[in-house]
Amino acid sequence: MSDRNLWSYKDIAAHIRVQPDTVRSYRKHGLLPPPDRVESGKPYWYAETVRAWVASRPGNRARRD
Repeated sequence: MSDRNLWSYKDIAAHIRVQPDTVRSYRKHGLLPPPDRVESGKPYWYAETVRAWVASRPGNRARRD
């Protein structure tokens, strides 16, 4: 079953345990995948997109939550 919930910067930050500004910086520097949706100018990612990105990051700690 796929997880199609949309995550904001805040949600991604909580998942990887950083501040939302850090996630914004990742996007600015091309380290975050492109958003799956943009609503009212705000980017959102599907949870499965974020989890795949986290799993592929260097130094990933194999998070499973």
